[in-house]
Amino acid sequence: MIAAAHRSADPAIARAPIRAEPAPALNLESLIGGRLPIWIGGAALVLAGFFLVRYSIESGLLGPAVRTLLAALFGVALIALSEAARRLPATAEDPRVAQVLAGAGIASLYGTLYMAAALYHLIPPLTAFVAVVLVTAAAMGLALRHGPPTAVMALIGGFVAPLVAGFDAAGIGPLLVYLGLFIAALFGLAIHRGWGWLALVASIAGFGWINFLIVALPGGDDLSAVGAFTMLLAVCASAALPATGTHNRWLRLAPLVAGFVQLLALAPALEFGALAWSFYLVLAGAALFLSWRRSLYLPAALAALGFLLVLEGLALLQPERSATPIAAIVATLLFALPGHLLASRGRSWAALALGGTAGPLLVAHACAPSLLAPAIWGVIELLAAGACARLAWRVRSDAGDPVLVAATLAAALLAALGLARFLPGAWLGLPLALAVLGLAGWARVARAPALFVLPALPYLAALVVAAIPLFGLAKLIVASLAGDSLPYLALPALPDLFRALALPSAALLVALLDARQLGRARRLVGSMAIGVAILLAYALAKQALAIAALPRFVEFGFVERALLTQACLAAGWILLRRRRFTSLAKILLGLGLLRLVWFDLLVLNPVIEPQAVGALPLLNAAVVHTALAAFWLWLLPKARGWRVGAALLTIATALAVIRQATHGSILTGPVGTLENGGYSAALLGVALFWLWRGIAAGIHDLRLAGLALLTLVTFKVFLIDAAALDGVLRILSFLALGVVLIGISWAYSRFLARPAVEVQVAPPQD
Repeated sequence: MIAAAHRSADPAIARAPIRAEPAPALNLESLIGGRLPIWIGGAALVLAGFFLVRYSIESGLLGPAVRTLLAALFGVALIALSEAARRLPATAEDPRVAQVLAGAGIASLYGTLYMAAALYHLIPPLTAFVAVVLVTAAAMGLALRHGPPTAVMALIGGFVAPLVAGFDAAGIGPLLVYLGLFIAALFGLAIHRGWGWLALVASIAGFGWINFLIVALPGGDDLSAVGAFTMLLAVCASAALPATGTHNRWLRLAPLVAGFVQLLALAPALEFGALAWSFYLVLAGAALFLSWRRSLYLPAALAALGFLLVLEGLALLQPERSATPIAAIVATLLFALPGHLLASRGRSWAALALGGTAGPLLVAHACAPSLLAPAIWGVIELLAAGACARLAWRVRSDAGDPVLVAATLAAALLAALGLARFLPGAWLGLPLALAVLGLAGWARVARAPALFVLPALPYLAALVVAAIPLFGLAKLIVASLAGDSLPYLALPALPDLFRALALPSAALLVALLDARQLGRARRLVGSMAIGVAILLAYALAKQALAIAALPRFVEFGFVERALLTQACLAAGWILLRRRRFTSLAKILLGLGLLRLVWFDLLVLNPVIEPQAVGALPLLNAAVVHTALAAFWLWLLPKARGWRVGAALLTIATALAVIRQATHGSILTGPVGTLENGGYSAALLGVALFWLWRGIAAGIHDLRLAGLALLTLVTFKVFLIDAAALDGVLRILSFLALGVVLIGISWAYSRFLARPAVEVQVAPPQD
């Protein structure tokens, strides 16, 4: 009493907490010496029972009934020992002993029931079902009593039990029923105790059995039953995992995705028949239902759509595909209808709507175009294009939404395919051109930056479709650059060329009038369209003279080339002067100058290759051609490159005047004395004109060009012309040159001595 009063009088002592003994630290010694042996021992008990049964079977010592009875007694004994271990003072302090014995007993009872019902048929199916339910209930009770270790032992024993006597000893049906009931029991236990790990492991083990059966079974009805089991397992696991409190979204989605993969692997063995499709569509419907209830499952629904398209493609490539078209229709409705109805919920539903509308249809069209008549294909594709366009209209307000881009592309693709069904194959360029214009117009309406790039895609598709005519044009260009004088013979058929390329190129060039179109791809794709348009214009222009023989080339070859080159130069000059389409203007000017230099001065120079230029001294093709080229460049904005080109072309014009005056229409032949002197006189005249103009207008570059040309003419006269003359002609040439040079020097010195204009600067005022 006194001690008790003393203790109660001291509040610090009364409130002092009781310190528990610290748990032993987990190290290698405690793991190997204290934890692993007991679990290994429990597994050994289970294996001992299994191998005892197998030994009795193989040696024939005991009959089926006695074997089954002994196995049942062994399981019951283990469970009884677990209860005893829970109560005995020696083992009660270590709950693991009871857990191991209970788990081993449950596993043994599952194996016993499998032998009794499936292997030896000692009990009817109904009795076996009731017994499995009772054992499952006992397992759940023991797991609730003993904790997770007992559940683990029950799980291992239940899944391994069918392998003891052979998994196919009683047929696949009873095996799948057993696995289904066992997994259902594990799911129930996991949900009750909140053991997400148990539901996950049970799902993995179930799919492991499915993979084993797919490999081990030859096919037929057994694989059909495996497909049904796969479908049920995927659905039930997807429902069980969230009920256990599992929050990881990927773990909750994994069973559905695994089910789709398993069914995809099963489909070839089931010959892509109606049964395989029914399994897949039911599982896809379950994924959509779960997605409707909780958005967490939407990735699984999207995965289902992707796997379905793969399955459809594989099925349509088979010789027998009677069930696939109907399944494709059902799949389209299954995904498209909920997707369109729930598109306002979010991007994933809109993606399902888009994929369900366009995906199965495009796969069917690509893999089996002979399924339907062209007109029916066209109507269906136009209807699908309308549905995709409606979806794009609904999400148009979100400029950054990828669904807007995808729906727009799908609508354009389906519309182009649908229109193409009503046209001959050679007119595919028409729907592609309409797609270019439609995409460009829709981009201007929606004002989404990503949409402005899309018109490039149908145009690139048109180039792919027109690969054969384009290859013919490429061969033509290569042959022409190599010096072929008759490129007309290599031209592709003009109607095919224009049907394939003219309309798409024209549509894209019209779209390019809006500076926003094509975005970053504007320069590249626009240059391609301009290049194709130039090639088409070239092919059309070649039809006018139709130079297909050498005599006709001699008569009209140079004139035709000059006209084509001048068309490029004039168009580029007009655009550049007006400062519109500057890139196109530079392309045309560069192309014209390249043609002039490469063909007229190098490869097919009329001085080397006989070609008629005209009989008139000044109004002939050679003179007019180079003079016009120089004219275009002189009148361009004052850039050094243009002025250098203009000066060189002016010199070429002067030389062409002398050459044509001395040779006539055909410019081939040697250079005579008179012609050589004429070159010097003409170049001297050009140099004097440049000097005068440069001095009068104060153009420094032109003065320098005149002086440089004058220097070259002087060297030519002294080194070349004088060597070809003698007597009075030599004296007169030197006399004339001396007078001219003196006069130029005098005039130029007076110009340089002209005083600069002084600029008076007023002093600052106070």
